[in-house]
Amino acid sequence: MFTGIIEEIGTIVSVSHTPREARIVVNAKKIFSDLSLGDSVAVNGVCLTASDISGDTFTADVMNETFSRSSLSELTSGNHVNLERAMAANGRFGGHIVAGHVDGTGIITDIKKDDNAIWYTIKADDEILKYIIEKGSVAIDGISLTVASITDHSFSVSIIPHTAKETILSEKAVGDKVNLENDMIGKYVEKLLGINKNNDKSKITKDFLSANGFI
Repeated sequence: MFTGIIEEIGTIVSVSHTPREARIVVNAKKIFSDLSLGDSVAVNGVCLTASDISGDTFTADVMNETFSRSSLSELTSGNHVNLERAMAANGRFGGHIVAGHVDGTGIITDIKKDDNAIWYTIKADDEILKYIIEKGSVAIDGISLTVASITDHSFSVSIIPHTAKETILSEKAVGDKVNLENDMIGKYVEKLLGINKNNDKSKITKDFLSANGFI
């Protein structure tokens, strides 16, 4: 589990592909203070496992499924990435619950300065937008952010100077792809209500509530 509070910006050393998977090597500093083999690290919001640690680099294996759902397939040597270690049990929960399981990607369609803040507008598919609510939480490249506004095809966030300085969001441009993870609470509620892709109607009806003593 992660919180969406980025610890540092790392640098991709190399990306090697095989027919079934890929391996990425990342250079960093802070996270090595207590990083061990097998530990989880969120790389641009994607939960990966450190399979090798050598000096100031760690290696992680990436499956094709991960590539198909995220922007990791576009990484090349020299690219910067957001890094966050899994949350410690005694740590502060500064962001929101982030699993590191990316739901899909979005495209930055607009970047606008607003005094000392910066607004980013992200275009996303309906399958992602349906879980996004105004003033709710969303993880963009692993960064826990608050949704400021929503349209039928996009949503916007406003970031403060600290977030711009401590993450790679400030390096992004219009047209860039970003990883998106919805707040998992909405997905659990949908599941519990019995709503699915083939049936948008909830199984929880007035008759159901009455039969179970709620009315």
